[in-house]
Amino acid sequence: MEPGPGVGGPGPGVIAPMVPPGMGCPAPTSQIAFVGPDGMHIQWDIAQPGAFDSPPLVAPGRYNFPQAAIYRLKLSNITGRPGIELYPTIEVAPTLPRSAAFLAHNAIPVQFTEEDFDQVLSGNFVTKVVYLPDPEFQELALAGVETLVSTRLDPGVDPIVEADRRGAIMAVVRLGNKDLEAPGADAQSQGGMGFCPMPGGGPAPMGFVAGVNAPQYGMPMSGTPIGLAGPPHVPLGIQAGMYRYTIANHTHEVIPAPTSHVRVDVKQEPGFHYPAPANHVRIVDRDEAGITTFHNRESVAHVDAPAPAGAPCPVPAQ
Repeated sequence: MEPGPGVGGPGPGVIAPMVPPGMGCPAPTSQIAFVGPDGMHIQWDIAQPGAFDSPPLVAPGRYNFPQAAIYRLKLSNITGRPGIELYPTIEVAPTLPRSAAFLAHNAIPVQFTEEDFDQVLSGNFVTKVVYLPDPEFQELALAGVETLVSTRLDPGVDPIVEADRRGAIMAVVRLGNKDLEAPGADAQSQGGMGFCPMPGGGPAPMGFVAGVNAPQYGMPMSGTPIGLAGPPHVPLGIQAGMYRYTIANHTHEVIPAPTSHVRVDVKQEPGFHYPAPANHVRIVDRDEAGITTFHNRESVAHVDAPAPAGAPCPVPAQ
């Protein structure tokens, strides 16, 4: 776990070991939906860098790209722009807690507009950031994906910083007018992103090189109490020069002690009104001359005396 001698340092860990492509668990993917313009061809590297030898994906189309990597694309057969070929890069961001549910059920929409092509062909560099806005930046109740374009922001505003302030970044597209297949450039300089093929058929970043695309050899990556990477004098392959690190909290605090008794007084208006309960009941049971009559199909009998106690009551014939 330590990339150099004496680099352990304080805190939870240092640079994680590099897992060679094709080994260990497969990287999670994000589905990219190229929604336009219709009929445009999108290709990327499969066998070697700068070859753009993947089967053409015709927009609108979709493809699953491994996360936490940058991919060089080739755009061709652009509607209304014959002979124009562009080579943007797309950076697929890792899944964040804020975007995990969205990426598990949705594709990331990426669209190249006529305005993007006009800006690039006139010599401008276009950066498009696709992000999932936080609730406070959503205009409607339904969450939707937003795209920030560098050419539509005020001068000096970084679209990546602004998108990160508004929500969770899912993809970054960078588009220029450099021809990567012009004569006199090798495949590595054409790709420019250090790609190597993966066994699954897609490109992946090559191994880290210290001081080039990774921190300098021996540079610690352990955290400090404020969450930033440690200063360079926290051991850089030699004895540490800082012996004490003190943080004093001078924040004014007023925190009352917890209460031991809580009383709640409740009053309902206008209240309840019930009648007084009964305290005397008088019952009168009155029969007609004390005679009970039973009817029969053949005759009518008069009974002057009540039936003996416990005797069943006669049932009239049907």
